[in-house]
Amino acid sequence: MLQGAMIVWFLLTAASLVFVIWDSVFNGVTSWVQKLAWILVVAYTGPVGCFLYLMTCRRPFPGGHDEFTKKTWKQSVNSEMHCLAGDATGIVIAAMIVPVFHLTNGWDSVFEYIAGFICGLFIFQALMMRGMYDGDYWKAVRKTFFAETVSMNCVMAGMLPTMIVLASVWPSSTEPSGPEFWFRMSIASIVGLFTAYPVNYWLVKSHLKHGCMTLPGADTPALGHRSPEPAMSGHLHQGHEDVAQDQPHRKHDRSKMEMEKLALPTQIILIAISFAILIVAGLATSLFVPVRFGLTH
Repeated sequence: MLQGAMIVWFLLTAASLVFVIWDSVFNGVTSWVQKLAWILVVAYTGPVGCFLYLMTCRRPFPGGHDEFTKKTWKQSVNSEMHCLAGDATGIVIAAMIVPVFHLTNGWDSVFEYIAGFICGLFIFQALMMRGMYDGDYWKAVRKTFFAETVSMNCVMAGMLPTMIVLASVWPSSTEPSGPEFWFRMSIASIVGLFTAYPVNYWLVKSHLKHGCMTLPGADTPALGHRSPEPAMSGHLHQGHEDVAQDQPHRKHDRSKMEMEKLALPTQIILIAISFAILIVAGLATSLFVPVRFGLTH
């Protein structure tokens, strides 16, 4: 029965991935980073990711993208895609490598966390999105560090425990060459998607993280994907549009990439809380599956 479920899942995932790639090329009006994020997320979460793409990002008709994606909850889902795509990619790569070293599950998780953090912040966020910050890579790291760290920790608070528990009851799922491994990673990615949503909702609503951005001049009857993509340094449209209702005394220029800033002590406290959430998730996992840090399995 499990084999049949996996076959159905992989078929649905393949169909979802083909559709999202096709739609990103022929109907997409967002930046290439946003498109790549959705493609990767759908590869990991299959029809669940495809459903969210249809509900929160896909252009329903020419000229309708901004209006369709303006709700805060939709912006929050799009915001989370950047984080989940990078984290899950790093974790998947690490999970393919760590079995070679025959480490215990605790050390496996540490290396997977490090890989997810590096891929999420230093590659997917800072490297791919440095155009938003005048091409300055380290400025991009500084500007995205807080929002990405708290979001990443919440993604990993869902992914890593799920991977540990499933590996304990399904040992064959740790072998990267088998379909069970990829099914386990899909389940973990879906759990991480849900555990990170609340913090991304708060980040977007508080204007600490961007959501879905429409390329200028792309959402027109002329196919949007043909519009040349400019440097992402301040001419992207944003959809924090519920903001006008939530805080009418503030003006938000949708043509500029302006985010709010938190005081450094507040950032440190919130980052510490996100790490505490991750630790609590690990402790809760140990109630069901011992998390060991010995030398070998």
